[in-house]
Amino acid sequence: MQPIVLASTSPFRRALLEKLGVPFITASPLTDETPHVGESARELVTRLAQTKAQALRNNFPAHLIIGSDQVCVLNNQIAGKPHTEENAVQQLLLARGGIVTFYTGLALYNSQNGHLQTMCEPFDVHFRHLSEEEIRNYVRKEQPLQCAGSFKSEGLGITLFERLEGRDPNTLIGLPLIALCEMLINEGCNPLLA
Repeated sequence: MQPIVLASTSPFRRALLEKLGVPFITASPLTDETPHVGESARELVTRLAQTKAQALRNNFPAHLIIGSDQVCVLNNQIAGKPHTEENAVQQLLLARGGIVTFYTGLALYNSQNGHLQTMCEPFDVHFRHLSEEEIRNYVRKEQPLQCAGSFKSEGLGITLFERLEGRDPNTLIGLPLIALCEMLINEGCNPLLA
């Protein structure tokens, strides 16, 4: 089996990949994540996932390299990480009672033969009608300041939702494992046979 590299230093993505039980290492891809003019959210995350995976090809010339990127779209605008409590509160005030869509780009690059697989997995989060007090208390307790959308679904953030819609709940955290398994199997790396 070819060695696997996760082109990310995200502890969340690392924890998700560990669920598959395959050995892997992580490396930072050091890529420019600036959106291109006119680029849709889907196009952006797909391009960045591919760029991240291919950025490591010289360092890992015979590997399966996983790239992933995610954006949150709120009111037809890409919402970034809030970085401050007040920004997080404002994002959640805009989201309450509405739907926020996460787009997660995924790429698997086989640096040995140049084969590249890419896709974009959407995931919709339906927010409850929340009071400002609930939102402020949530932000104070969870401190989701480095999370797109200003929440952590794997933590207290689950209390903010009415329902979740998508093929794979791991997508919301940043790494669609169902799609990744399909890609790995296409490259001869079946986690159940590893």
